[in-house]
Amino acid sequence: MNYNRCGKSGLLLPQISLGLWHNFGSFDDLKNAEQIIVNAFDNGITHFDLANNYGPVPGSAEENFGGIVKRNFQGFMRDQLVISTKAGYKMWDGPYGDWGSRKYLITSLNQSLKRMNLEYVDIFYSHRPDPETPVEETMMALDYAVKSGKALYAGISNYNAEQAQEAIKILKDLGTPCLIHQPKYSMFERSPEDGLLDVLEENGVGCIAFSPLAQGLLTSKYLKGIPAGSRASNPNGSLQTTDITEDILQKIQLLNKLAQKRDQTLAQMAIAWLLKDRRITSVLIGASSVVQLYENLKSLEQLTFSEEELQQIESILSGII
Repeated sequence: MNYNRCGKSGLLLPQISLGLWHNFGSFDDLKNAEQIIVNAFDNGITHFDLANNYGPVPGSAEENFGGIVKRNFQGFMRDQLVISTKAGYKMWDGPYGDWGSRKYLITSLNQSLKRMNLEYVDIFYSHRPDPETPVEETMMALDYAVKSGKALYAGISNYNAEQAQEAIKILKDLGTPCLIHQPKYSMFERSPEDGLLDVLEENGVGCIAFSPLAQGLLTSKYLKGIPAGSRASNPNGSLQTTDITEDILQKIQLLNKLAQKRDQTLAQMAIAWLLKDRRITSVLIGASSVVQLYENLKSLEQLTFSEEELQQIESILSGII
């Protein structure tokens, strides 16, 4: 595992980080979750990413992770971990459990620390911009989180280029530079290329991509349609059957053929494709098993692309071939 400098900060992050969005909640196998996290650390993954509402139920991923840390990373071992959490999506009912007010963010951070039994998190994010709250208020909450010692760094997520530019400037003026931005980015989600990556580079802010496999689309799972038990087969899941069109299936199949020529799985190539860009600090993966974790880690064995391969990928994605 290599470690990349996060923007112009002193913090190094692993090329691959582990997200606990799925598979670590109250309805999941806790023993399996613990094995994934321990094996991830043993293979160089030092960064573990959470949010207040990860579960289900909301908060359960943080609670379970806190127990895993207590059992496996006591004492100085905590100092080898980079732990991040976020607030910005609905966490509890009522007027103070959603969006980006100072009230919500600071209250949520206090709850997250209690659930994980931690004195601080390494990174605290505003999970999404709030159209009804002044961005100054949201950034002041992040500034307070850092200056109070409850977080070491401030981050933002799901901000577009213009929103990110404003947030970064406010944080800089407050004396708490924005460390990192976490956008949704994959071969099928290219919006960060519309100015956001340039803003981050110009301001010395790191970038960690989430959903690099497009919720499983960029894996072998959907090469022949929608299998039973997949995310797309769940009507309440984040990936819907309407997302899997004939055009998408054709692109997946063509990309898979190229990955095979590279001696990679489609998932491994999709992760490597993100890491080819020096502006990407880390790629945030999920894992439902230790086997899947190891499969994704193998993407690091082949990170280079020829110009011909890159052109072929663009042609596939644009529908030219």
